[in-house]
Amino acid sequence: MHVAAITVDCANPAHLSTFWQALLGGESAPPDEEGVITLTLPTGLQLDFAPVPDPKTTKNRLHLDIRTTDYGSAITRALALGAAPADDVYSGTRWQVLRDPEGNEFCLLRPTSEPTE
Repeated sequence: MHVAAITVDCANPAHLSTFWQALLGGESAPPDEEGVITLTLPTGLQLDFAPVPDPKTTKNRLHLDIRTTDYGSAITRALALGAAPADDVYSGTRWQVLRDPEGNEFCLLRPTSEPTE
């Protein structure tokens, strides 16, 4: 048994997959017959963006932790691509919580060798 993909329910799979591809890289496949767009990240992990009619209403029960090589630049880049700070969610000294364009929380983590402020 293994994890085949992480599925993200969303209103606009094309828009959200484009955000994540710009942030993380990888190859995006055309939508399948159900409108799901698969983004295969450089690590091999697949993110599936599935269209759903229901809007996101609460904090995610599962989120991505993304290790950065340049913490400050990664935050600036994510914000420029359309992420937003999650000011109502605790961010620690080693990570920053952001929201993607549809409001899904994710964390950008400092490099393991970078000192905290």
